[in-house]
Amino acid sequence: RGMPGQPGPQGAGAVEQLVLELKDPATRENALLELSKKREAFPELAPFLWHSFGTISALLQEITAIYPYLSPPTLTASSSNRVCNALALLQCVASHPETRTLFLQAHVPLFLYPFLNTVSKTRPFEYLRLTSLGVIGALVKVDDTEVINFLLSTEIIPLCLRTMEMGSELSKTVATFIVQKILLDDVGLNYICATAERFFAVGAVLGSMISMLTEQVSVRLLKHIIRCYLRLSDNPRAREALRQCLPEQLRDPNFTACLKDDVTTRRWLAQLLINVGHTNSLPPSLLQEVRQDGGSFSAPSQ
Repeated sequence: RGMPGQPGPQGAGAVEQLVLELKDPATRENALLELSKKREAFPELAPFLWHSFGTISALLQEITAIYPYLSPPTLTASSSNRVCNALALLQCVASHPETRTLFLQAHVPLFLYPFLNTVSKTRPFEYLRLTSLGVIGALVKVDDTEVINFLLSTEIIPLCLRTMEMGSELSKTVATFIVQKILLDDVGLNYICATAERFFAVGAVLGSMISMLTEQVSVRLLKHIIRCYLRLSDNPRAREALRQCLPEQLRDPNFTACLKDDVTTRRWLAQLLINVGHTNSLPPSLLQEVRQDGGSFSAPSQ
């Protein structure tokens, strides 16, 4: 049943054969590699993976097989690459509208949490954390309160905070994006602001990342941090706390000069400073933009 215009190894028949080969330990490693390469060219791969007999079990076997190598940290590059190919297929399942809810109902994300709980900074572990975060990131990309409710019932926020503190720049960025998407849902914002302990846990990590960025700037990461702060400022109790604990660097034009070409993030920052009563810290150009918009502007959800 090859796709029209996609004969031979590029066709759906070849993909289906590779899925069948996942069930055989002797052919699984190559099938994982080939499917991870082809996943974007075959949009219906996720339902096929989920509904074909034994496939998800085979992927979960790949994940649990490396648990013994997490502590003490003895994961090799080849083992990391192999399990990350399995994670790439699970990300495909997490992204697809037909399989996302089934993926959550089966609590598959919990199998990835031991990977996010690792602290080794070697490349195999960093790649493992980043790929695992990609699966969670795929879940939160679609604004769905069901996903947020599921994640909040697990320890995802402490795990993301850990990565935000000690991961690579890319891992920090994906973990901060996940926290941002949780905050953008009212359920997530209310959860994090429900207790001082939760709010200050998130605030402390955001603040430490700002301090880190004073040494090595990353506009991409700073954008997500500012969006998190802006969303926190929508909550009255959090807004009051931020009046005291918002990092001074966000009011320093020299620190925020890196945003000069990013109009959206500059506006988020301006709105944040207005919300927490630091209007005097706004650069004149931004203040003028705000006045032209009638004194305030709403931030988009992304």
